Amino acid sequence: MNWTSTAAILLALAVILGAFGAHGLRPRLDADSMRVYETAVMYHFLHALGILILSVLPRTGTVSASGMGQVCAILLAGIVLFSGSLYLLAITGTRILGAITPLGGVLFIAGWLLAAWRLR
Repeated sequence: MNWTSTAAILLALAVILGAFGAHGLRPRLDADSMRVYETAVMYHFLHALGILILSVLPRTGTVSASGMGQVCAILLAGIVLFSGSLYLLAITGTRILGAITPLGGVLFIAGWLLAAWRLR
């Protein structure tokens, strides 16, 4: 998988979803739901940026492409579970979705720890 292109697409999607939240959802969501949505956008953006940075490291020879590919895949899964569940929670109000969010957080932690191990 081309993680650099994937990261660029994820970053564009984060900007789109952020703009949608600011302009399309703000009038429709209460303050708490808006904070949840903004948290989803922030973590989405930060981890997509992380994927972009990590995807370039194999080109410098500091780490293998397969090693960083595993890290990027874990971070992508974290974005889907963490931010995805928060996007849906904010929009639908379905509280049970909040139970999925910590799984995404664990994937973020695991991804960054694996990155640290691979970069040692």
